[in-house]
Amino acid sequence: MHRHYNFCAGPAALPTAVLERARDELLDYHGRGLSVMEMSHRSPEYVAIAEKAEADLRELLAIPANYRVLFTQGGATQQFAAVPYNLLGPGGRANFVNTGIWSKKAIAEARHLFGDVHVAAASEAGGHLAVPRPEEILLSSDAAYLHYTANETIGGLAFDYIPEVRRPDGSEAPLVCDMSSSILSGLLDVSRFGVIYAGAQKNIGPAGLVVVIVRDDLLDRARADMPSLFGYQALAEAGSMINTPATYSWYLAGLVFEWLKDEVGGLAAMETINARKAARLYAAIDESELYSNPIAVANRSRMNVPFVLADARLDEAFLAEAEAAGLLNLQGHRSVGGMRASLYNAVPEAAVEALVEFMADFEKRRG
Repeated sequence: MHRHYNFCAGPAALPTAVLERARDELLDYHGRGLSVMEMSHRSPEYVAIAEKAEADLRELLAIPANYRVLFTQGGATQQFAAVPYNLLGPGGRANFVNTGIWSKKAIAEARHLFGDVHVAAASEAGGHLAVPRPEEILLSSDAAYLHYTANETIGGLAFDYIPEVRRPDGSEAPLVCDMSSSILSGLLDVSRFGVIYAGAQKNIGPAGLVVVIVRDDLLDRARADMPSLFGYQALAEAGSMINTPATYSWYLAGLVFEWLKDEVGGLAAMETINARKAARLYAAIDESELYSNPIAVANRSRMNVPFVLADARLDEAFLAEAEAAGLLNLQGHRSVGGMRASLYNAVPEAAVEALVEFMADFEKRRG
């Protein structure tokens, strides 16, 4: 069997070793005579799977003891509503940094549900080519929290720092981060955040799962009118099993966590690999006369690398020839066009090398 190189932004590539293990365990999990997909989520076997996945994630990210880890559903998009529902109970306003499409969607959802929000900083005027600098982030005096998107998947714009979150009077507000396309790509100081959430379908596992990491002192701030399934406290108390969870996605996420620990060697090693992959592709783009990337160098994403061809009439040929060469899902998001190569953890360095070689050959023939 021959597998192509998959540069999809999500659902994204999964490690081959994880897929092979899932295949081997698909029909008969550890001699139990049934698949994980068929198990009761309350069974001792499945509870053990869930507990190990959480333990491994805690180890990978060095999650402090005063944080809860939730495995929930609804995609990261549902967290656009869940976060304000969980944090606006005591009052105040949701504050945001707008750096692209996903942060803008989070702003729109909070505004739709609760009316007034405060945009503490934005990169929109500059075309979302660089993130606002720390001194440009100005919270409102009634900020309940500050939300930002660490890595804009569509635009390929990434923060190069973790924002400090202080109101005008100097008091600290919780920091909330959408890390859907950057979590587990490198080392992270979880203690800097109040809430971290991430859709699974990029670096964690298959679609259908969301990981939420929430500090204990934020569990009792929910609004009374919040839908019960959104509640962080209720999810924490129920071990993320208020209802039937996305059991198979949770199981596969656990296999990915094991792969990161045992085969990659942890997040420091993963960060080094990801830095190499991104540097190789950006160098090829920068040295080319056909390809270009407009993002400020300090804010270039390691996970999602958008680029355009100098002559857009070549786009269709580029994509067709790339697919024929086994380089899949390089078309940019429909809202921006161009190309995009997503270099998530499971995308091997050999894939990036193959892409760079193809790009050079295409430019030589067509540029």
